[in-house]
Formats: sequence, C-alpha cells, structure tokens
Amino acid sequence: ALAELKAIASQNKVVRTLIGQGYYHTLTPLVIQRNVLENPAWYTAYTPYQPEISQGRLEALFNYQTMVVELTGLSVANASLLDEGTAAAEAMTLAARSSKSKSKRFYVANNLFAQTRAVIETRAKPLEYELVAFDPHHPPAFEPGFGLIVQYTGADGSVVDLAALLAQAKSAGLISIVAADILSLTCLEAPGHLGADICLGSTQRFGVPMGNGGPHAAFFAVSDPLKRSIPGRLVGQSIDSEGRPAYRLTLQTREQHIRREKATSNICTAQVLLANIAGFYACYHGPEGLKAIAQRVHRLTGRLQGALAEKGYAVNPSFFDTLSITVPDAEAMRQKALAAGFNLWVANGTTGTLSLGEASTEA
Repeated sequence: ALAELKAIASQNKVVRTLIGQGYYHTLTPLVIQRNVLENPAWYTAYTPYQPEISQGRLEALFNYQTMVVELTGLSVANASLLDEGTAAAEAMTLAARSSKSKSKRFYVANNLFAQTRAVIETRAKPLEYELVAFDPHHPPAFEPGFGLIVQYTGADGSVVDLAALLAQAKSAGLISIVAADILSLTCLEAPGHLGADICLGSTQRFGVPMGNGGPHAAFFAVSDPLKRSIPGRLVGQSIDSEGRPAYRLTLQTREQHIRREKATSNICTAQVLLANIAGFYACYHGPEGLKAIAQRVHRLTGRLQGALAEKGYAVNPSFFDTLSITVPDAEAMRQKALAAGFNLWVANGTTGTLSLGEASTEA
C-alpha cells in the first residue's frame, strides 16, 4: 500500500487519506502552529515539579484537563498520556487494581481499534488477564470479571447504545471503560453521564497534525472514587505565598516520594506539547465552534451515507463520521479510490471503511 501511495505521489497527485481508525485530518490554527508548535519555549522538555518556572504550561494543561472533564462528563482528568492504546492498557490495570472482584477476566468489545486491542493484549499477557471478546451491540450475560472496555464510536463507525451496556456492566460489578472520539463528544452524550467509570481517547484531531502515525496525546478521565489511582500527572489550582492563583501538580507524592516500582505511571510527561495544542485548539474554537465542526463532519457523512444507501450499498445506519460499506471486493474498491486520490481502509475482503474529518470537503 505504501508503494502505491508513493507511486501516486510521484505523479504529483494529492492522496487524501480517509482511513480513520483513530487518526483524522485536522486544521491547526496558524496562530497555534506559529506560537506553540514552532516555538522552543513550548516544545522543549520541562519539569512539571518546578511550578515556579512552569506556570504558563501548567495553566495551559489545567485548561486541557477542564476541557476533558466537560466533554467526558467525569470528575477528574489527567494532563494526558502517551497515546490511546497505552491509555487503554493503563485503564485496564487501573480497573484491576480498583475492582473488588478477584477474577482476572476482562471484557473487550470487538469494535476497538486494532492498535488499541493489540496494546491491551500485550499488557494483559504477563499479568495473566483473561480477555473475553464480546459484541457491544448484543452484549452477553457478563460473568464475574474486573472490567470492560468499549469503543464509542466503534472502529466500524457504528454508535453503541452505551446506557444499556454500561447499566448491564454495572449490575455485573464490572468497572466500565469507554474509548471515545473526542470530537464526537461535542454531539453525543458524555460517557460519564451514562455511567462510565473511565473515559479515554486520542486528542489528535484537536489540531494536532498527523506525525507519521504518532504517538498523539491521549486524554484520560475517571469518576471520583478512582481519582487517587489515576495514572499520569494532574495539575491543580492553588494559591501562592502572596495569595495569588497558582498552579502545581497535585497528588505529587505518588510520583516523587514513593519507590519507583510503586508509581502509577512513568510516561506522564511525554505529551505535554500535544496536549497543550489540543487545549489551545479548544480555546481557539470555543464550545460552539467545536460543535459546529462536529456537526459539519456528521452532516457530510450523512449525505454520503444516504447516497451510498440509495445506490444499494449496505452501510452502517448509526454513525458519527465513519462508514463501513459492504462491497463484493473491498481491495478493488480501494484501488479505484486510490486512482481517484483517496486512500480508504480495507477492514476485510468485503468491507471497506472511510472516515471524514475537519478537512473534508463537498468534493
């Protein structure tokens, strides 16, 4: 596939990648690109444990956390993790530590992005967790376990009825984890309001250019009972010695004053720049601006879905920005799309998917 893309590029043709799967085209506001992404004062490493010289960064991360709390509907958010896959693995181990169940069973929805599932499987193996796959649209009667993870919206584009699923998980004593699309949360009901214990996802589509696959900062939020177990760093607002508002890391003792092997996370400072870009992107557009972007993406997807259905194609009826299309030969469809300048995702022999984003046009 890479050779094909290079061959097309050599003909000076633009290939618009529409594979989705957690990665989307986004438009970085120029003021953020110039003043943050290209500014050494923002993109060089820093030590968040020295709040007196990091107030600007800490305030920006505090804004980022506030954005995540508002979008997820949960109580506490951290200041980002490495990427969505490792955040999902952190959520799984958090659930195992926090659950009252002695079972090592963990339910994994079959609509997760492939890379997220792969990281979960890798982390679960040495911990000897038993991973059980399930269909989130038709959940089974859950047996004893410590947790459950589901994608919202799924890799196939369909939107899961979270309220029913999470209620069923709660009655079975499972800690529920939702891997969510951050842009869709401006339109869809917040997972926290529907009963989720943990919500995570990628912030890449909030103005962060696709950097050759990533990683891109992950958001991570938890319900109030889990706040002392949350991995990564948390920025809190306090006051300084003169009574002025000041920012510092909260719950620092977990990282600084305990043995290294007992710390909840050691990847906590990896993505400060990208988290700040996502936070600034949200500030730049504001709540109504973000919602307008999401509604436009959904509207374009709806028009495409209607046209495909009219032509007789089987396509998912519920969606935000991703469509799964049943065709006789998915690879043949991809080849035709490549020739026209579009790179689509082949899910299997008879299913192709495509995702629209902020940069998608009528054409």
